[in-house]
Amino acid sequence: MAAEVYRHAVGTFQSHSYLNNVNNHQQKLRNNLVRFLVNKDSAIYSSRSNRSLIRSSASQTSVADPVSLSPSRSLTNDTNKKSNEAALILIRHGESLWNEKNLFTGCVDVPLSKKGIDEAIEAGKRISSIPVDVIFTSALIRAQMTAMLAMTQHRRKKVPIIIHNESEQARQWSQVFSEDTKKQSIPVIASWQLNERMYGELQGLNKQETADRYGQEQVHEWRRSYDTPPPNGESLEMCAERAVAYFRDQIEPQLLSGKNVMIAAHGNSLRSIIMYLDKLTSQEVISLELSTGIPMLYIFKEGRFIRRGSPIGPKEAGVYAYTKRLALYRQKLDEMF
Repeated sequence: MAAEVYRHAVGTFQSHSYLNNVNNHQQKLRNNLVRFLVNKDSAIYSSRSNRSLIRSSASQTSVADPVSLSPSRSLTNDTNKKSNEAALILIRHGESLWNEKNLFTGCVDVPLSKKGIDEAIEAGKRISSIPVDVIFTSALIRAQMTAMLAMTQHRRKKVPIIIHNESEQARQWSQVFSEDTKKQSIPVIASWQLNERMYGELQGLNKQETADRYGQEQVHEWRRSYDTPPPNGESLEMCAERAVAYFRDQIEPQLLSGKNVMIAAHGNSLRSIIMYLDKLTSQEVISLELSTGIPMLYIFKEGRFIRRGSPIGPKEAGVYAYTKRLALYRQKLDEMF
């Protein structure tokens, strides 16, 4: 029921413009992968092509205007000015219906399972006292469902609104004309650059059957190596190229301005971002595992990202190692509600 209501609310935000971007990106992958598998130089060419594509599509995913929709001014601005500090929450989407069936999903747009819906709601409870001014998700429904369901549990009770930037008509038709409503809303920016890594010809295949067919070692290399893609798919390196570029160009400026950001995305796009945040090597990131529906908290302060932990205990304040600013925010929530 929750998934059905969510789908009705989101509607058909994925425009022809967005689909063309993805199709162009996938065509580039097919062309580049032939060269990529021949020698290392062509992998560099592929990376440059992807970077060029990301820059060319930046105008369609720019968030400069929408983010001004609803910052939590009354609770966060004063402490932001004093500490120059912002919160960054990372959430891998809850279990999807294909996770449940042990299928390779990649960029196939599959919704959450019942367990995944419960995980998203539980994730929301664990971050319910952490400020959120803007949300970034991938263009895939399982990440968007996770973000939306999580925010239903937040104590501020602000409403997440997907920003439609895919065309001028979409921007005009989705305008909010009430200033009071804007103040009680949180902009949600969906971007294909945060999508899961594209698994190529493995998408839709059963993971165990694929291992039986190609061998455990080969499938492990496709899944866990840094620079070896599956047939006609992306490697983690290629996924990182687009995800980290988007993070630096679109998300990091929001943190620099003092806005508190939540990202709901996928195992590989988030691993790529964590590699950037924690300065991990290519060998370190391939062993990084992220559980579905478990939020991670970073503090961005003085140009550095500081990991504060994941909520694995009964009290989120303890496991998150709250900063003074976050503790003050929670105190004000207690007073308000």
